[in-house]
Amino acid sequence: MAGTDLKAEYARHVRRKLLVGGALVALVLAAAGLSLRTGAYPLGAGDIAAAILGGGDHLVRHVFWNIRLPQVVAALLAGACLGLAGTAMQNVLRNPLASPFTLGISQGAVFGAVFAITVLGAGAVSATGAGRATAWLPHVIVGCAFAGSLLTVLALVCLSSLRDLSAAALILAGVAISAFFGSATMLLQYFASDIEIASAVFWTFGDLKKAQWPQLAVMAVAVLPAAGYFLWRGWHFNAMIWGDDTARSLGIGVRSLRLTALVLAALAASVTTAFMGIIGFAGLIAPHIVRMLVGQDHRFLFPYSALAAGLLLLLSDLLARTVMAPVVLPVGILTSFAGAPLFLYLLVKHRDIRS
Repeated sequence: MAGTDLKAEYARHVRRKLLVGGALVALVLAAAGLSLRTGAYPLGAGDIAAAILGGGDHLVRHVFWNIRLPQVVAALLAGACLGLAGTAMQNVLRNPLASPFTLGISQGAVFGAVFAITVLGAGAVSATGAGRATAWLPHVIVGCAFAGSLLTVLALVCLSSLRDLSAAALILAGVAISAFFGSATMLLQYFASDIEIASAVFWTFGDLKKAQWPQLAVMAVAVLPAAGYFLWRGWHFNAMIWGDDTARSLGIGVRSLRLTALVLAALAASVTTAFMGIIGFAGLIAPHIVRMLVGQDHRFLFPYSALAAGLLLLLSDLLARTVMAPVVLPVGILTSFAGAPLFLYLLVKHRDIRS
């Protein structure tokens, strides 16, 4: 009888989590639909349907296929990358502050981009309607930014392998790496021209408009192995909540799991940072919000964090298009404004959060 009650309770528990997932999917679809319609050139439902079917006005098709839809896909892919990365890092490092930004990955990307702009001459200023700086060799900048992120990942993996650093020590190593790349970036900017500094500052703004279809394809390829691994190892990440010793007693290779999770999470986050610039707090906040809804079960936490981070980026992008219309703000500015106080609130109200 007791076993039957436990099974019934577990079934209700799973149903509640599935309902949360269904609600997240519905919210993402609603936000995506609103995002496709909102902008300086509004699109109606009929315009979108005609564009999908290959009909309608040429301008409508251009706006839909080359501007609106890439931005929606970019928000979902970037959210998936950052949400998965933040969830994995908070788990294996057992620190609610762990994220790609805490470990210095974004700072490594910034250094790579500034190096491309100031040393390789990959940036220039061109007059636009908003008077902004634009890069004229974007592939060079993206490649160098990605290389800078990989340098950070390599440094963390080497430190962990050679010295067998603890989870807390890896966080401190990330802080040190961040400081190093930050100082190196300032050194490059000190000797740069005004034009190069303007281009570097423009690149650091997290902006969904930077990624077009070829870049989005690369992001999709990068997020698939990370998502597959994290979902496959969901039970192992659940065991890691109780500490390394408990996980080892259950037959889990803690060292291998931690290194693999860090590498995959860092690679996914570095691709997003390289293509779109710095989008802060999405990968830090989304896992905490989802934990409040479904708890610590990583079988649900990973996919729901990816959805929640994507939803945050979609809503931030909508706000960026409307708050100062017709000026469109970089989405990274809004995520930082919204994320900082929300994260402080979570820390104050939920002191027992552990990853």
